[in-house]
Amino acid sequence: MSKYKLHPVSAIINFAKTLKSSLIPIIIIVLANGSNFSFNFRDERFFQSMIPLIILSTIIIFSLFSGIIKWWTFIYWFEDNELRVQHGLFIKKKRFIPYERIQSLNYKEGIFHRIFGLVQVSVETAGNKSGKAEAELTAITRDAADFIENETKKLKETQPVVEGEELPTARLIHKMSPKDLIILATTSNSIGVVLAGVLAVISQFSEFIPYDWIYAEMAQLLRFGFLLIMILVIFGLLIAWFVSVAITFINYYNFTVSEENERLIITRGLLEKKRITIPLNRVQAIKIVENPFRQIFGLAAVIVESAGGGFGGEKDKTVVLFPLISKKNMMRPLQQLFPYFDLNLEGAVRPPKRSRPYFYRIDFVWLVPLIGALSYFFFPYGLLSLVLIIPILLLGVWQFRTARFKISNEQITIMYRILSRVTFIAEKRRIQIAEQQQNYFQKRKNVASAKIVVMSGATGASAKAYHMEEQQIDDLMRWYER
Repeated sequence: MSKYKLHPVSAIINFAKTLKSSLIPIIIIVLANGSNFSFNFRDERFFQSMIPLIILSTIIIFSLFSGIIKWWTFIYWFEDNELRVQHGLFIKKKRFIPYERIQSLNYKEGIFHRIFGLVQVSVETAGNKSGKAEAELTAITRDAADFIENETKKLKETQPVVEGEELPTARLIHKMSPKDLIILATTSNSIGVVLAGVLAVISQFSEFIPYDWIYAEMAQLLRFGFLLIMILVIFGLLIAWFVSVAITFINYYNFTVSEENERLIITRGLLEKKRITIPLNRVQAIKIVENPFRQIFGLAAVIVESAGGGFGGEKDKTVVLFPLISKKNMMRPLQQLFPYFDLNLEGAVRPPKRSRPYFYRIDFVWLVPLIGALSYFFFPYGLLSLVLIIPILLLGVWQFRTARFKISNEQITIMYRILSRVTFIAEKRRIQIAEQQQNYFQKRKNVASAKIVVMSGATGASAKAYHMEEQQIDDLMRWYER
């Protein structure tokens, strides 16, 4: 039995992770104090100005010390068909993971990993609902990672290899092109995120921004006409678009989906490479998501809801299978991965016409008081808030026309819309909870809703069939009970 240690670079990586988790308090301290640091001990503001600096120094020293201690005390070894991990200075923590419980080994290569030829390995197990990996080896060599994978496979390889038989090889399912990455950035909300980030930064440094000079310059620009202002706005949006494309390109560079030995393998990333492995038998449901803009062009994103580990430190079990794909080209790879799923929605059940008001009636609960408050306090301009009624009504009608569900043998497909259209597909054996919902007003019209939940993350993934015929919801519940 040999015991192994992590690479010393893991101390730097752990230090960076701890410092990152303390980033918000550090920013608050720096912004609250501004640049009012005085190093003259005779100054009456010396001790007051040094307090934030002392706090910052303490956080940095603690983060560095914590990273070194975690690297120094972390060891792992193989014994009795288990991967065993131990770490801790004053309190020793041990974790024994049997090989048969290991579902996958996910890899991540950050900037520090790639410089030194290392990799981070996250050990994922079945039934883990915490959203975290069962064990995380922060920095080891690629040879050590391959050794761990080979060791964990030894016990699982129960069938001997027949002479002349070909070993299973990875089968490419889908790969995103640079053109797809550009369309993904353009049709996602990343542009809004970039603009929101810029506004947040500006708000933190508002006291240093010469607003008077900006207003004076804007007044001068207005003399040249509205067209020049529009050009500047478009120029700003173009910059935000370029930034969002760059972020998307870095995150989803070389996005590849392949299948090997009943496992789904997803790799992506430019600066930080990630490899996620999902056993196909752990997939609980798939979701096809189309935001309104993508729906116009026949594009969608496909998400996999899976039970098991935390997928390399991700917060939940939702994994993007196809960030962007044409619906025309989507059926073939989905059928390759999930041949037991029926992707046809012909014959789906729709809500009756009398249930249409239920799709927008609840919105008036918050909309009417809002309109009343705006009209009262900002009269007469507040009356313009009455215009909000029109988009709310149109959105409700849109949701009504989208809603449907279909039961085919041992599978249920539910389509619904909040703003984006979602198609939720799950097998009956994967459903953890099926719930029938009916309020007083629905009962008067013989209308009801149904909600299903599958295992995914801490709370599960759910889909809801809104305001259907009561008899149809009863049939759904009887189907599930059987």
